[in-house]
Amino acid sequence: MWDWPIYALMFFGGLVVLLLGGLPVAFAFLLLNVVAIYFFWGGTAGIHQLVLSIDSSIATFILVPVPMFILMGTMMFHSGVAGRLIDVLDAWLGRLRGRLSILAVGAGAMLATVTGVAMGSVAMLGSTLVPEMEKRGYSKSMSLGPVLASGSLAIMIPPSALAVILASLGRISVGGMLVGILLPGLLLALSYGIYIFVRCLMQPSLAPAYAPEPVPMGRRITDTLLYVVPMMSVIVVVIGSIFAGMATPTEAAAIGALMTFVLAAVYGKLTWSVTKKAVGSATLISAMVLIILSGSAAFSQLLAFSGVTSGITRLALGLDVHPVILLILMQAVVFVLGMFLEQTSIVMVTVPIFMPIVAAMGWEPVWFGAIMLLNLELATLSPPFGLSLFVMKGIVSRDTTMMDIYLAVLPFVAINLVVMGIIIAFPAIVLWLPSIML
Repeated sequence: MWDWPIYALMFFGGLVVLLLGGLPVAFAFLLLNVVAIYFFWGGTAGIHQLVLSIDSSIATFILVPVPMFILMGTMMFHSGVAGRLIDVLDAWLGRLRGRLSILAVGAGAMLATVTGVAMGSVAMLGSTLVPEMEKRGYSKSMSLGPVLASGSLAIMIPPSALAVILASLGRISVGGMLVGILLPGLLLALSYGIYIFVRCLMQPSLAPAYAPEPVPMGRRITDTLLYVVPMMSVIVVVIGSIFAGMATPTEAAAIGALMTFVLAAVYGKLTWSVTKKAVGSATLISAMVLIILSGSAAFSQLLAFSGVTSGITRLALGLDVHPVILLILMQAVVFVLGMFLEQTSIVMVTVPIFMPIVAAMGWEPVWFGAIMLLNLELATLSPPFGLSLFVMKGIVSRDTTMMDIYLAVLPFVAINLVVMGIIIAFPAIVLWLPSIML
């Protein structure tokens, strides 16, 4: 009965050794699975079962939205169409204090709906807005921080490929998950904007005022109709069709991907070069994600077969603490892992252990999934190893140090934690929209 701690130490310890040895995450999981299953499941028969598990884990209709959402993002990114959003938003914000920082949040929220890739949004916004902010005398906290925070909104604002992955592994309703994270994602973006506005009012030196080039009202309205409304129609169709019960998440994702190609063609950007780059990037990213997912089924079965999952569940349920404390402890594990692993790997490690606890505690899976997604969003921002932090370091000027980036992002990490607390205290923020889905 008490052998499971030894097995848990072997599995997770072996995984740490493989990762520290430089082995890619996907292959580290697969190697661990092969070796452990060979001994646990009777040699070659176990390996045969592993192959069947891999096949069943990725040959599923539920995962089809993942490459579709990724393709939407790569097409918008490589065609340059998404960049027009920034120009239109900039024209509307006018003389607003800290307008470039607020622009970063607004553009990040909009790009999140059409890209769904955090690092892509950070790269685009960082390369276009950060140099302009530095030229205007913005402090690093008001230039680097908002761009980093807004890029990570891609995880919390649908369509989100990571939300589909988490729902698939946790056996949560994919449609409910995508609809449920909409309000928390918008709340997070609004919180970023309020923080920037208030801080710039209190400390004007952080974002010096300047006179922007005036844009006639007619041109602003025309550009909004030409570049914002069509791209926003993509997210309306994708989420709206799921919410109204007119399409499954897979069908909605396929329609959304088709719409991005049509938009690129209408804008005259659907060239062979752009198509090749978009499809190629989407294929590489999708293959990486699916390889990681292919190890999830075997790893979950390994934990269950060895008794680790049931042992940790009994241990968690046996703790004499309030259920909220248990929830916070679970999220603390995700937060710490987020400093060292990328999000898909964290999902793969934790979901097989967490979901039995969620079921035993009677928590709503969509609510728990939204909290975990918000925590995973922190993984891209958390010092010292958040992936978005290194993306930003690669595109900023040489005089910007990693410490500058760390200090700039910390207030936004705190905002994330506050929003997470609000969602824990008020589950209706997540559950209201899924509850009225048709």
